[in-house]
Amino acid sequence: MPLLYTIGKLTVAPTLRLAFRPHVEGLEHIPATGGAIFAGNHLSVTDELLLGTVVPRHLAFWAKAEYFTGTGVKGAFSKFVMTGLGAIPVERAGGRAALSAFDAAIPVLKSGDLVAVYPEGTRSPDGRLYRGRTGAARLAVAAGVPIIPVGVTGTDKAQPIGTRVPRPGRAEIGIRFGKPLDFTGRPDDRASLREMTDELMSEIQKLTGQEYVPRYAPRRSETPGDGAA
Repeated sequence: MPLLYTIGKLTVAPTLRLAFRPHVEGLEHIPATGGAIFAGNHLSVTDELLLGTVVPRHLAFWAKAEYFTGTGVKGAFSKFVMTGLGAIPVERAGGRAALSAFDAAIPVLKSGDLVAVYPEGTRSPDGRLYRGRTGAARLAVAAGVPIIPVGVTGTDKAQPIGTRVPRPGRAEIGIRFGKPLDFTGRPDDRASLREMTDELMSEIQKLTGQEYVPRYAPRRSETPGDGAA
């Protein structure tokens, strides 16, 4: 586990758990060793903070590539923090540049680490669960690792879209982990990836109870972690 991440687990994580008091279920589904993908619904920026807090192992998140390439003191500090946390850089330009983030995640997973993705591609604008993009399934097949469905509830009340600072205590927070989905050996053609992704989104919906919307969520100004899947 990267040093800064370890420090955060010992300092920041207990503070977040005390402030938000998340109700956690299904920790037994998290493998003690080996790579895996955590794929969940996305209601708030707080989702990433709390997921990293309750998962006992190191969890690699996506971060904008600009955080790794800035200049001056601020740029150097940002790169130090992102590298120290074990973040995976992702380009916002799309196309081949964006796919490089997935290329970078494959050796991370094959080395036995954990990676978090959000199949909806952005935060839900209204609390409903939207159609998943196929990146998580594609990554699972390429790396040969399982996907662990994650269902988060209440974070959209603790930090509604448009607010910069979360407000603990405004809602009961729930984080539920489902049984791992093993897509090993499945073909990676478009139809198969769609089928796997729909199966994944169905499992996430079971964990959250959200209304499902069979279309992609509308894009908005993105934050680190959004659009990485």
